[in-house]
Amino acid sequence: MQQEQHTSQFALLKQGRFAPFFWTQFLGAGNDNLFKFAFTVLVTYQLQVAWLPPALAGLAIGALFILPFLLFSATSGQLADKYDKAVLIRFVKSLEIAIMAVAGWGFMTQQVALLLACVFLMGLHSTLFGPVKYAYLPQHLDERELTGGNGMVEMGTFVAILLGNVAGGLLIAVPGSGSTYVAWACFGLAVLGRVTAQRVPVSPATDPQLKINWNPVTETWRNLKLAGDNVAVFRSILGISWMWFFGAVFLSQFPAFAKDVLHGNEQVASLLLVVFSIGIGVGSLLCETLSRRHVEIGLVPVGALGMSVFAIDLYFASRGLPAGASHDLASFVAQPGHWRVMADLLLLSLSAGLYSVPMYALIQLRAQPSHRARIIAANNILNALFMIASAVMAGGLLEAGFTIPQVFLVTGLLNAVVGFYIFMLVPEYLLRFVAFLLSRCIYRFKVRGDEHIPAHGAAIVAANHVSFVDAILLMAASPRPIVFIMDHRIFRIPVLGWLFKLARAIPIAPQKEDPATYEQAFARAAEVLREGDLLGIFPEGAITRDGELQAFKGGIMKILEEQPVPVVPVALQNLWGSYFSRVEQGQAMVRPFRRGLFSRVGLVAGPALPPQQVSPESLREQVGRLLAS
Repeated sequence: MQQEQHTSQFALLKQGRFAPFFWTQFLGAGNDNLFKFAFTVLVTYQLQVAWLPPALAGLAIGALFILPFLLFSATSGQLADKYDKAVLIRFVKSLEIAIMAVAGWGFMTQQVALLLACVFLMGLHSTLFGPVKYAYLPQHLDERELTGGNGMVEMGTFVAILLGNVAGGLLIAVPGSGSTYVAWACFGLAVLGRVTAQRVPVSPATDPQLKINWNPVTETWRNLKLAGDNVAVFRSILGISWMWFFGAVFLSQFPAFAKDVLHGNEQVASLLLVVFSIGIGVGSLLCETLSRRHVEIGLVPVGALGMSVFAIDLYFASRGLPAGASHDLASFVAQPGHWRVMADLLLLSLSAGLYSVPMYALIQLRAQPSHRARIIAANNILNALFMIASAVMAGGLLEAGFTIPQVFLVTGLLNAVVGFYIFMLVPEYLLRFVAFLLSRCIYRFKVRGDEHIPAHGAAIVAANHVSFVDAILLMAASPRPIVFIMDHRIFRIPVLGWLFKLARAIPIAPQKEDPATYEQAFARAAEVLREGDLLGIFPEGAITRDGELQAFKGGIMKILEEQPVPVVPVALQNLWGSYFSRVEQGQAMVRPFRRGLFSRVGLVAGPALPPQQVSPESLREQVGRLLAS
């Protein structure tokens, strides 16, 4: 789908509303992972600690870091809604300096217990920052920037994780003075993060009158109920938590997978992490390009499909690899069979980026602003629980005799089941996926004036009716769902009828033919507008049979009498003569590929009309002008 020229997501890095925030979170994520990885290497290879054997060190460090998410996310969400987010960011980064000062002393004196306490405190630091991080973006980015902004943040986070792990491993390995280098690096990154935080712009509280509930159990339950009030938001939260479950299975098994299955050394394990991180980063950045500025949740099924396909293929790619001496990086890359493994990992993680970024953007866009941070806090709690569950599942399968590739296979199959379940519960994902395919794989779809379709509030979108896929193309151009009033006969068409039922489309029949359906359609239309949603109508009443704009019927006036809302005129261009239009003696869908693939079609939206200025004649005139533009 082509759009008018717009600013690249990378341009945000030059803007004061985004750049200081981006570098603050980037440095924080890098510091977390530098500290944790260096500490893990220290207790695994360099120190002998009787009460913390190497086999348990990584598990203990990971569990201590996640624990604060379970204990304090509910509180941190309230704080982010009640106070200015810029103030909270600066407080959290000041806290990071204090924690890293203590951790530096722990590294230099090699006090393992003190360093474990600092792991817990850094988990607390991340818990406090999490709701602020995702609630900050919708306050400073508009709907058309949210996907790009989230993509940049996700890419930055995984690059920071990668660089932090690499730097931690290199610094702690310096003979004699590695611990000192790590101590100063952690402290320096914390100070640098505090400097960038000072330039984060004012981000006013969204609910300054909120009374803090300090009970984490009752507040967690309350946050989950807040999220559950919006089905699409809550299912997106579950979808993101599942992505963390899925990713944690792979990330936790990389060292053993590299050693026992791929017969590689530590360098090979690091390569797997590099490939995985690059994939996540590329997928996150691709979301902005593929979505063309909107929050395009049609990418979520694409990502889910890729996650399953490449996880399953990873199982087949890693079966029967020849055993031999342990590979270093050069010998591993020299084996052709290993390239398929790396390609699967790259495409699997790229798909995870396509899957997660639109879900984060949708939560930010549709969550009630006054308690957005608390909903994100609920998401963080579920993320932590799902990651713990993934560790239990993977451990249970391995204990039962499954190999690591078989664990990957089970995870890929489970992902297919979970994805299907989510998409059936929230058909909007599937509908947007169909709209995404139609507008990019069948047509070259050029959209103009889509900024006139409101991202918030009730409105009527009124368009000419040229083909059986007009509603799907309107969905592809809209920043949010549209509920359409459609001729009841269209629901009898195989596949299309099922899709429109999924979309909650409202069937309407002529009053003389079926007065009950006629009246029920207008009652449901009024309900849609009362709920603040978009209503789509085709005022011609039927698909054109000659390609010309027909007279507009008066039904729109009946709707506006009940709910006086703005009306957005929309023209669908160049669809006449396509496969889905009635060009063959009044019949549609007769000759496939009549105009070939990627034929040009367009959509032009005009400025919204106040309800008092709308009449069937004036609206038809507006749509006619747009058609000719």
